[in-house]
Amino acid sequence: MSPQSQQPAVPGTAVPDTPSDRRRWIALAIIMTAAFMDLVDVTIVNIAIPSIEQDLGASFSSIQWITAGYALAFAAGLITGGRLGDIHGRRRIFLIGVAGFTAASALCGLAMSAEVLVAARLLQGAMAALMVPQVLAIVHTTFPPHERGKVFGLFGAVVGLGAVSGPLLGALLTEWDLFGLAWRPIFLINLPVGVAALILGRIYIVESRAPKALKLDLPGVALVVTALLMLIYPLTRGRELGWPLWGHLCMAASPLVFALFVVYERYKTRKDGSPLVELSLFRIKSFAAGIAVQLTFGVVLGVFFLVWTLYMQIGLGWSALRAGLTGVPFSIAVSLAAGVSVQKLVPRFGRKVLQAGVATMAAGILLYSWQAEHYGSGIEPWQMMGPLVLMGLGMGLIVAPLTNAVLAEVPRRHAGSASGLINTVGQTGNALGLGLVSVVFFGAMNGSVGDGFSEHSGAGGEAGAGTAAGDGAAREALAEAFGGAFQNSMWWVSGILLGIFLLMFALPAHPEHRPEGTEPDGPGEGREREPVLAH
Repeated sequence: MSPQSQQPAVPGTAVPDTPSDRRRWIALAIIMTAAFMDLVDVTIVNIAIPSIEQDLGASFSSIQWITAGYALAFAAGLITGGRLGDIHGRRRIFLIGVAGFTAASALCGLAMSAEVLVAARLLQGAMAALMVPQVLAIVHTTFPPHERGKVFGLFGAVVGLGAVSGPLLGALLTEWDLFGLAWRPIFLINLPVGVAALILGRIYIVESRAPKALKLDLPGVALVVTALLMLIYPLTRGRELGWPLWGHLCMAASPLVFALFVVYERYKTRKDGSPLVELSLFRIKSFAAGIAVQLTFGVVLGVFFLVWTLYMQIGLGWSALRAGLTGVPFSIAVSLAAGVSVQKLVPRFGRKVLQAGVATMAAGILLYSWQAEHYGSGIEPWQMMGPLVLMGLGMGLIVAPLTNAVLAEVPRRHAGSASGLINTVGQTGNALGLGLVSVVFFGAMNGSVGDGFSEHSGAGGEAGAGTAAGDGAAREALAEAFGGAFQNSMWWVSGILLGIFLLMFALPAHPEHRPEGTEPDGPGEGREREPVLAH
């Protein structure tokens, strides 16, 4: 989110004079609904991936792009979306984002091919990048400082609800097969919500702009997107195409484009002070290390959640509902640990809480990998509960306090730029992780399974969802192939978590909220830090 998205209310625009003004609470409900719609749309898709694959005959790379495309478009547009709201009005850009997100959801729900669905998901991510950055900015211009703590608490509840309800809602909608539409209602459900948000948003959300908005940096966006595409596209397509030479050349050239991006950002800083990325922030050791943590943790989440879904539904032949219910203990553990870590543990133990979270998550992943090997295709949901709870507790100890730890030594005048970069980098890591799935998961399978699985998958039944009826040998072979690939992926994830654990030594030992109006290198602007709406 842009720095101006974090600014206090513009005089005479939107902050109400009395707490009795109910219109602002209706406006809050509208923007929270939109934020919830975006959060759920991220988590709801994974659980329906096998059904989508079966219906559209999608390839491995298409499956990855259905998820990675959204994350990449969202990451690429976040900072620019915030600045557009600062310049042209937060309500206007928010409503444009909602309208575009709703239209893209309709295109997703009506897609008749994997290629159309991928394109629609890219559009959906880009529209979310217009919509989401305005949410906290509208809160700033609608609520006085003494009420924002209550509002941010409500947002925390919305994020937790989205994490828990997304997979379950996706499982139920897929399992119910409403009107014979299979997976399509997971997208079409956004239509009535989006239309209602559009109508009510025009009535109840008050327009606001930043008095000194930063300029756009479209060349910077183009450079960073090009560099990411040169890395992610060959990763997702390379295996299916036999790793052609152009793929290796693209990946090798990607760092050069990133270097060109850095050179341009320095020029942009000298020219008008409006770079896409404030490079001076990376001189702060804790921030640079924190960004690396955020990026690699995004990779972990990108790899795990897609691999986990494919393992349960295609490898083990479970229904979407059974897979969704299996994940409930994980989601609950994340929510519980997140609340305890911020309120009780971090103030006392500091950075050690985050490192304990990484260690706990790694222990859960290693235990999960052992169970997958030990029980094979006969593993049951209750046997997964132990490692999933461990992983959830570990993740909760990390995600809630990480943003404040990364921002702890950042000057307040750069807090907005830093917050936006944290969210952007997390989404970028997620897209990279989804791209790596073709290497760490699909690449670990033998050719008979790994070259395509449309004939194997099926989202409609339990043990029979994967092979022809009664073909137990083929079912067992498929389970063994997916189980082995899952274990290989978990070893990769464990290795990345070890790197994250070591990087965390560069974070402040005891991250603290500095008093209002103070910062390491001089007077600040007196703005409180609000949560980053990350997925």
